[in-house]
Amino acid sequence: MKNATDNIDVADIDNAIQMLNKYAKETSIKPLISILEALRKDSHNESLLAQLTDTWRNLGVYQGTVLTYVPYFYTLIPDDIFGDNLK
Repeated sequence: MKNATDNIDVADIDNAIQMLNKYAKETSIKPLISILEALRKDSHNESLLAQLTDTWRNLGVYQGTVLTYVPYFYTLIPDDIFGDNLK
């Protein structure tokens, strides 16, 4: 079985943090940035990845803002990015 953290690239995380800090000024996105910063330091932490997924799913319309500035963000979420297949 593949580890969910195997797709995490620290360079992608670093770029995502930079882009969001530069262009996405909405306070709703700040918790997502904080989790990305923690993941940058510990990219194999599955608990942080779960927090990232939960925070992402709770962004609502701000998901569009994140995807505008970090179009590859979906690669950081290990499963269904929009949670459409959740039971």
